[in-house]
Amino acid sequence: MRVVITGGAGFLGQRLANRILALGKLVDAAGEERDVTRLVLNDIAEPVGGLPEDERLEFLAGDFGDPKNLERLITPDTAVVFHLAAVVSGGAEEDFELGLQVNLHATECLLESLRALESCPRIVFASSVAAYGGDLPEVIKDDTPLTPQTSYGCQKAITEFLINDYSRRGFLDGRALRLPTIVVRPGKPNKAASSFASAIIREPLQGDTCICPVPPETGVWVLSSQQVVKSFIHAERLAARTWGYHRAVALPGLTTTVSEMVEALESIGGPAAVSRIEWKPDADVQKIVRTWPVRFQPTRALGMGFQSDVSIVDCIKGFVRDELGGQVASQIQ
Repeated sequence: MRVVITGGAGFLGQRLANRILALGKLVDAAGEERDVTRLVLNDIAEPVGGLPEDERLEFLAGDFGDPKNLERLITPDTAVVFHLAAVVSGGAEEDFELGLQVNLHATECLLESLRALESCPRIVFASSVAAYGGDLPEVIKDDTPLTPQTSYGCQKAITEFLINDYSRRGFLDGRALRLPTIVVRPGKPNKAASSFASAIIREPLQGDTCICPVPPETGVWVLSSQQVVKSFIHAERLAARTWGYHRAVALPGLTTTVSEMVEALESIGGPAAVSRIEWKPDADVQKIVRTWPVRFQPTRALGMGFQSDVSIVDCIKGFVRDELGGQVASQIQ
């Protein structure tokens, strides 16, 4: 069974790859559990830190939207694709053409390559809660319409509709997950408007200063990277009939505020960690973040077996355990 992860060099792609290798099995279009014999990671850059030694693992560098690269990536034996590659929110807002090319046009090419296989392969797409926006109700429910107010959110929503239609026609077996803000992302800040949500935890716990561009009362809908990886696997394993006519779902998460995140940071890293946060308003970031919903009632997702984290403290503890070796800055000698 051949499995592909686009955006495979990113931290989520690498974590997902490690999980798939550990499991050793996924479910094919016929609903049968099969051994993963080849796992192909694709990205425009090499994975930071390299890849684990595993004969099943392969890395293909290049743009997944390039026809020549796509021909190497989507081969006749491809059974499952996890589509994580994207230009992030801030980047898509800053450069409309780039966001449109990668997040929509290149993704259309990917879907067409899967359609051409005529084997109805499975695809799990990383969508976003940025697909919502505008004049929203206080609580987002399963029937809340998609009204994105950013180019990134619009591109994600369009892809969801395409996946729904391709699945309806039997070209592929798609499922799309609207991801909350992931906390805590390892590495360095990127152009995602939500980057601050990880930075205000990650940097202080490692002894570095960071800038928070939004006020303390800013609300955020969050999920840990550990739960996101579990959600990708769970989504792939669910039977097509479970998804029915609606191939997208908003994942369960936690509603929190920046001030609550800072309180959780202090409970783990102490006052010294909090003192490393510099509060500098950024109108551009705030304009994007204000369009995102923060309260959800994910009835359908919970009924399908998806899960959220217990608390924001647990999200931070998971980061300390998995990325910092269990030590925060004040404990490192």
